[in-house]
Amino acid sequence: MASGTSLPPLRSIPIGQPLQWLVRGGRDLWRCGWVSAAHGLALALFGGVLLALARDRFWLLAGAFSGFLVVAPVLATSLYALSRALERGEPADARLVLQTWLSWRRSDAQAGGKDWRLVRFGLLLALAGTGWVLTSAALITLLAPLPIRTPLDFVRHVVLAQDSRLFELWLALGGALAAPVFASSAVALPLLLDRRASLLQAVLTSWQAVLANPLPMALWAALIMLCCLLGFGTALLALVPLLPVLGHASWHAYRDLVDASALPERSSGAAPAPTAKDGP
Repeated sequence: MASGTSLPPLRSIPIGQPLQWLVRGGRDLWRCGWVSAAHGLALALFGGVLLALARDRFWLLAGAFSGFLVVAPVLATSLYALSRALERGEPADARLVLQTWLSWRRSDAQAGGKDWRLVRFGLLLALAGTGWVLTSAALITLLAPLPIRTPLDFVRHVVLAQDSRLFELWLALGGALAAPVFASSAVALPLLLDRRASLLQAVLTSWQAVLANPLPMALWAALIMLCCLLGFGTALLALVPLLPVLGHASWHAYRDLVDASALPERSSGAAPAPTAKDGP
């Protein structure tokens, strides 16, 4: 970018706007059909694998599921692309999903190499998620009065423990991780998909969007958590529709919060055409 890390203008939104994002996300899921729902099914199946691997080790499962949520914004990249295509009247199909993921491997003419912004951001989120999984497992195994093997053990000996503050400590540390991750990723990935912005620009824009709209974004974070809890509480079945809705809704959050019209566009599902002022 010619202007280095200059950020696009931001918009203020009413506090109830996140509810509209969910409505639009549900509409996009309906319009995309199985292509969108397949994302939710794949992620729910992955959650099922985690559940099968750690069914007798809930001390690990609790951290693994919450760590999975940390990296979920990267996994939803093709959902942003589908919503973008619907907005533009372009085909929103399986071919676009494939092109979206392959486009990040194509040459970046200005940088003289590959465009690894999505990969780098995904690795950062994966490191954050892994750090939380390890921290959560260490807390529960070292400080719980009895071994935690099942969800009922977790409720009895961690959540409802009378003489322990382990659950409060677990929540506090989880929140301390989740807050900066949410602020960094709220609109960063849709922006990277839509426009030729640097990773630093995208993350700083996401932070500014959250800080400029604290109450609506707090509601948005609470809605995301509520949807995920609903999914977990239904043996992952509700995640099949809810995860695509959240992914599509995140695209609409970006569109409402960020005026990115001054930044060069990325082409839909393909490598962007090089321009003289584009940066990595």
